[in-house]
Amino acid sequence: MASSSSNESTHTGEIRLWREDDWWIATDVETGVTTQGESRADALDNLDEAVALHKGEIGHEPTEEELRELGIDPAANATGEDEPPDVLK
Repeated sequence: MASSSSNESTHTGEIRLWREDDWWIATDVETGVTTQGESRADALDNLDEAVALHKGEIGHEPTEEELRELGIDPAANATGEDEPPDVLK
């Protein structure tokens, strides 16, 4: 089992870390969150951030102003009653 030195408190459970071609892949077993990086450290740092986002510890919902700055019209960007694609479930 591996852990990231950047934020030890984020991960208290099992982490799986392996290499595929030129990338390191890291998965937090408890949440199922998976990330990658060009090095072991990058993959683990990315995992720390992704798990924190997943748990709502960092980040925020974009405001309408932030969406407009990115060229997204909030009024035309609603899922309504549609189910999200399988990849987002």
